[in-house]
Amino acid sequence: MDLGLGGAKVVVSGGSKGMGRAAAERFAAEGAEVAVLARGKEALDETVAALRELGAPEAYALPTDLTDPTSVQAAFDSVTQRWDGQLNVLVNAAGPVDVGVRGFDDLDDDEWQATFDIGTLSAVRCVRAALPALRAAQWARIVNVSAHSTRRQSPRLVAYTAAKAALTSLSKNLAQSLATDGILVNTVSPGSFLSAGLKSYLGALPSERNIDPESLVDAMRVIREDFHHPAFLPRAGDPAEIGPVIAFVGSRVNTYMTGADINVDGGSDF
Repeated sequence: MDLGLGGAKVVVSGGSKGMGRAAAERFAAEGAEVAVLARGKEALDETVAALRELGAPEAYALPTDLTDPTSVQAAFDSVTQRWDGQLNVLVNAAGPVDVGVRGFDDLDDDEWQATFDIGTLSAVRCVRAALPALRAAQWARIVNVSAHSTRRQSPRLVAYTAAKAALTSLSKNLAQSLATDGILVNTVSPGSFLSAGLKSYLGALPSERNIDPESLVDAMRVIREDFHHPAFLPRAGDPAEIGPVIAFVGSRVNTYMTGADINVDGGSDF
């Protein structure tokens, strides 16, 4: 299916790793021009090289601190200047990883704030900075990457899930408020994917558990045992599997879906 993304201008925040990078790669493969915002220069350089190989020779990266409004605004100023004020798609894929796997009693105010700062407010900052260009475009989409854990709770993901639930609510509200501008806003909620955060968690487990951090099957076993979130499929998702979903939701082919929360979780009862 041609998603109508040839020549589209796409920004992916948190796009240098995991599901954000998978989304950026899919947009690039579909012929879009892609800009990636994140902090780590090495990961950004690797991502840009991959995007160019996939068919986006003009892909570029902007080192950006998504927790800093000034840094975010500067990044979008650069993007819109480069693209003559045009922007078709904004994907917000940044997610908290440092304090994500913690129970309520273990979290202080600073850790709660840090989780919401990257899990929710990073998207707020990016949307705010991107809106003038999105409104000026012939067609525009916003895709926010939330989490399936907002539908089935885990005590060890309390702050992460709360931040993502706020993001889902924000997306629904924006879908309503931006409808008259013709900007479609949706949420994609991944289940258990082998993200950078999950790999880090798996790699820190005791050796006696015999976990391979690169194994999708081992990852799902840990998700089932530690977080009680099993899936119908006996494995975790590969980030590459979420890219096509985000690309469709953010594409020109999607003409009437807005305010939706699309679950991609390998099967569940929720």
